[in-house]
This record gives sequence, C-alpha cells and structure tokens, in this order.
Amino acid sequence: MTTSPRTSPATSYLDALEPGSGVLVGGRWRPGANGVFAVENPATRELVADVADGSTDDATAAVDAAAAALPAWSALPPRTRSDLLGRVRDLMLRDADELAALIALENGKSLTDARGEVGYAAEFFRWYAEEAVRPHGDFGPSPAGGTRTIVTHKPVGVAALVTPWNFPAAMATRKIAPALAAGCTVVLKPAAETPLTALAIARLIAEAGIPDGVVNVVPGLDAPGIVSTWLADARVRKISFTGSTGVGRVLLRQAADRVVNTSMELGGNAPFVVTSTADVTAAVEGAMVAKFRNGGQACTAANRLYVHADVAEEFTARLGVAVEALKVGPAEQGSDIGPLISAKAYATVTGLVDAAVAAGAVVAHRAEIPQSEGYFYAPTVLTGVAPDSPLLGEEIFGPVAPIVIWNDTEELLASVNDTEFGLAAYVFGEMSEALHVAERIDAGMVGVNRGLVSDPSAPFGGVKQSGIGREGARAGLEEYLETQYLSVAW
Repeated sequence: MTTSPRTSPATSYLDALEPGSGVLVGGRWRPGANGVFAVENPATRELVADVADGSTDDATAAVDAAAAALPAWSALPPRTRSDLLGRVRDLMLRDADELAALIALENGKSLTDARGEVGYAAEFFRWYAEEAVRPHGDFGPSPAGGTRTIVTHKPVGVAALVTPWNFPAAMATRKIAPALAAGCTVVLKPAAETPLTALAIARLIAEAGIPDGVVNVVPGLDAPGIVSTWLADARVRKISFTGSTGVGRVLLRQAADRVVNTSMELGGNAPFVVTSTADVTAAVEGAMVAKFRNGGQACTAANRLYVHADVAEEFTARLGVAVEALKVGPAEQGSDIGPLISAKAYATVTGLVDAAVAAGAVVAHRAEIPQSEGYFYAPTVLTGVAPDSPLLGEEIFGPVAPIVIWNDTEELLASVNDTEFGLAAYVFGEMSEALHVAERIDAGMVGVNRGLVSDPSAPFGGVKQSGIGREGARAGLEEYLETQYLSVAW
C-alpha cells in the first residue's frame, strides 16, 4: 500500500493527530497494545495513516479513566458542562475545513458532503449545551396524601459508544454530546475504516477544557474484543451502538447478561414513495438527496423507489438526467459522489445489481466513473424491478436507485411495510395524501416532501429491527439519564 499524497488542509491537521499514538486514556495519548493498523483512502487505495491498534487491555484502561472521572464530571453544575460543550462546537467550526478534508481523505465522500457533515456534527454540541441547562423533573403531592413525590434524574454512568464509518464526525458527536450533557463519561470505539476524525474531535474536546478521562478513545481492529470487554465491565452502565442489525443483535444479547442500558441505531431499508399528486421536480430533487447523499452509504438512504404509474415515466426520465450528470471521483477533484468504503462494499453492491439485472431489471441510467484504483461504483437507476425482487429486501448501501411502479395504495403500503426494518421513509405528494401515506408507514422517521430527515433537534431512530431508543432532541439526552423517585414524608 502506497502513501496517499496529502495536500493542505488535511496534511498538517493529520500530522498533528499523531495517529500512531491514537489511544486516548485519561487525557494521555499512547500507542496501542496491538501495534498499528492501516487506514486507506478508498478513492485511491493509498495509505492515509497508521493508527494505534487498541487492545482489550486498552479498553479496560479506558474504563478505569472514565470511572475515575465520573464523580467530578457529574457533579459539575450544568451551566459549566454547557459552556464546555459550546466551546467544542466553536472549535469544530473553527477547524471545519480541516475536519472536512480529513473526512474526505479517510471516508472518500465529496467535500460538499463532508462539509455538511461537520456542520451537522458540531450542531449536536450546541443543541446539548442548551439541553444541559434545562431542568427536567417533577414534584407534587401523592394521591393518598401525607407525602410529596419528587422525580429527578441522574447520569447513567460510564457510557460505551460504538460508531460506524459512514459519518465519522456526526455519529461520534451525536453520542458524545448528550452523554456529556447528562453528566456521563464515555469510552469511544470508532470504526476501523475511519478513526482519524474521532481522534481529531477528541483533541478538540480536550482543547475546549473538558477534563481528562471524561472522553476516552480506543481505535482498533478487534472491535468484538474491545466492546465485549466494556459490556463485561460492571462499571459500564450504558452502550450506544450505530451499525448493522446483525451486530446489534449480538450486542443486545451480551448487554442482557448484565442488563446494560442500551441504545441501538441499526439497519434500514427506506422506501421513497412518489404519489400521483407529487410535484415531480421536487420529488426528483428529494430523491437525489435521499438516495445519493454520501453515495447512498447511509442508514437513512432511500433504498427502494415506489413511483405511481401516472408519473413514473416523467420521474424516471428526470431522475436519469440528474444521475447521469453526477460527477464521480476523488473529493479533491470536486466530485459529487465518492467511492464506496471498501472492496467488500463494492462487491456487495455489484452482486446485488447483477442479480437484479439477471432477473429482468434494466439499467436505465448510469453516471460515468473515473479510471481509478478506488472503489467507485457508478450511480445507477434501475427500472423493471419486480416488487418481490431480492434487491428490495436488502440494504444496498450504495448509489443504486431501483424503481418500482405502483397503482394501488393498499398494495403499495403492504410492499413498503414488508420488511424487518423501520428506520426512515420518504413520501412525496399533495400534502393531505402524503401525510395519509406517511402515517401508515412503519418507520421511526418519515420525510414528507423532503429528502432529508436528520436534525439534532429531532428524535432520530427506528422501529422494528432498526433499533431501540432515540438520538437527538430531548430524547437523546434522556437516553443517558436514570430516573429516580423520592417519596418525602409531609
């Protein structure tokens, strides 16, 4: 693996991270007990950095530090914690260009997507800085008289946070910010594909003045060993995981052994519904965001497009024009779409599309891709997709838009809800019709006449096997709090 030719603003920022000493325990950066592992640029397959490979011993040391820091951090006045979180947000915005370049380097996404992610990620620190100072509790007489009831909340304790590679900044801040606002301390395991952004954010957290040991980071290849170590440790009282449903099931079984408080944001299979009354121009614009943001590598990505027969021809033609106009390539070339994250991801997407085409689907539109060693897959629109196609049952996680034509609303809803997943959905149509359809979709979040549902002020999460709990909004803070009730003689 050759070394990637890095250019400013990523170069100096990356060098300052000292990723070879990327295990953060109790405010000290140190090498990993397992040596180092390579992080590559998926656009070029070149080496970005060698990162400290943390071990289970490092994982235990991280809990030691988090547990030691917990009493003092949880005892700080909420206003103090709020001010510190606000400083982190300011520092992220100060370094927005460098962070975006770093995300593009290790993740491959376009600079437009990367900059958008940095702004979104920083907003979680502002939102939870504000939430930290909003008291939440209750007081009143008991119905029988003679006592008063006080309901208060306490931090759950040390929280283990496990984040994915597709949004390396936002998935970290969406967990770290509410945990710290609640008074918890954390141990973070970033994805091995994209650990550098987490290291950068951890350095900004320290620069903001958040005490040593409040945030600890253990990158590494042995994710099962690190996370199992945390789940087996009696001092860890919370796990928040974002990733596949398969891994989530494993972690839930492990968490059950000690009845650990869990939040799970798992897989999706988002339907994108276009009704006969839809504004086709708006629907196409929404589809381009919902499907192709981050190259379709998002749990909320539109996975299957259901278009009413009355507008199917127009919608498909307009979508095809937009897809064929996409510029695919490395971020530094001003691309709209970057590569898939790995060779494995490329093989998975290729296999799904090839199988669908063999079963009768048609490649109606496709963008051009560069001659490159990177894992680039051409953004593709498929037509003639059967409603029972296996392509519609799996999370594609790539820039592929399969279109299914529908006529009957009841049959549509049966198809849309025929999945074990229920994270996100999208509906475009005249408002009353769109709302009628949206309310009948089994999903935790529905975009109505818009292709984006993520917002720090809104509760993010799914139903069925797409997860447990919510991130964002007030609900995201409550995931890190335990309710305590005091019965007071009166």
